[in-house]
Amino acid sequence: MTISSQRSTAPPAVSLSSLTMAYRTREGGEYTAVRNIDLTIPRGRFLSVVGPTGCGKSTILNAIAGLRTPSAGSVEIDGRMLGGLNKAAGYMFQSDALLPWMTVVDNVALGLQLRGVAAAERRNQAMAWLRRVGLAGFEKSYPHQLSGGMRKRTAVAQTWIVDPGILLMDEPFGALDVQTRQIMENELLALWTGSGKTVVFVTHDLDEAVSLSDEVVLLSAGPASTIVGRYEIDLPRPRDLMDIRTRPEFTEIYARIWSDLREEVMKTYERTARVDA
Repeated sequence: MTISSQRSTAPPAVSLSSLTMAYRTREGGEYTAVRNIDLTIPRGRFLSVVGPTGCGKSTILNAIAGLRTPSAGSVEIDGRMLGGLNKAAGYMFQSDALLPWMTVVDNVALGLQLRGVAAAERRNQAMAWLRRVGLAGFEKSYPHQLSGGMRKRTAVAQTWIVDPGILLMDEPFGALDVQTRQIMENELLALWTGSGKTVVFVTHDLDEAVSLSDEVVLLSAGPASTIVGRYEIDLPRPRDLMDIRTRPEFTEIYARIWSDLREEVMKTYERTARVDA
């Protein structure tokens, strides 16, 4: 059997079937965040989810992570129904999860420590990752001594060191300045390229989504958001994000998605305006 045929018969990394996520409100009612989401993500794919504020992007990530139980429908990981936490996934949030009382190297090694890896081995691996993300020499620093970009590099190393097959990223670079953000995006792509890992990336920034992804999924305005668009991003790889945004094909793809996204953003604005009136 050839490698290509092996890949074609392998189950997808993530499969959402008629996924609905609803919550009880403080008033005792029910709020449906997303409804009837059908989404299949092949292994090794970089997929971004965009949509207006409050459309349930993070809710979908939480369902894939196993942090929330579906109200209806199902989540499958590598062909198996997900029950409980998704141990195949690493989760990177907008706010990093660095522990302030631990040094950089100990923060990076924390996941290995929780898995019972011996102290010497986890330190060696953590030091190797710090070199890989450009933080050699900062292993004894504490998080408060780092710049925003350096904290993000530490968080990336902390997430990748446990070698998750699926990376869930919830606006991980949203708080960074434009220049640092582009550097971190390029570094993320460099790590991901050839790794075989599946990335599900949530962002409010359509520019970022198009630049990074193989595919962009658009959610409708909430509540009860659904998928209203799927867009293949056929820009060549490898990509240098410092110049890809200047290409005509990038502008064309961006404009096509923005035309649909803008409609959903306006629906959210109009609903908010009616509530506030």
